[in-house]
Amino acid sequence: MPEKSKRLRPTQLHFYVNDPELDMIREKMKQAGTDNMSGYLRKMAIDGCVVRLDMKELHELTRLLGNIAGSENQIAKRANETGHVYAEDLEEIRKNQEQIKENVNKILMSLANLP
Repeated sequence: MPEKSKRLRPTQLHFYVNDPELDMIREKMKQAGTDNMSGYLRKMAIDGCVVRLDMKELHELTRLLGNIAGSENQIAKRANETGHVYAEDLEEIRKNQEQIKENVNKILMSLANLP
């Protein structure tokens, strides 16, 4: 019967990286304030997470903000030319703000659901 190892962690993992990857790992270790590569890699493998953001909501918000900026510039131009602000213009601004709020909330909900 083989003798059982007295190591706290008897199973060894082994993998290869290239030089730029090793440099990135060492830089991340420096940012984390550690020089213990084994401990750092173990911690990242167990507790680390990969964040992959689906940016379609953010792209949609950016598009919407561009449309709103153009619309509100037209309202400001009309107000400067006539000296009047119309109720329809104020309603359009209110709707634009509501759209922004809804899109920001969608993005926040997406981020809240990340692991």
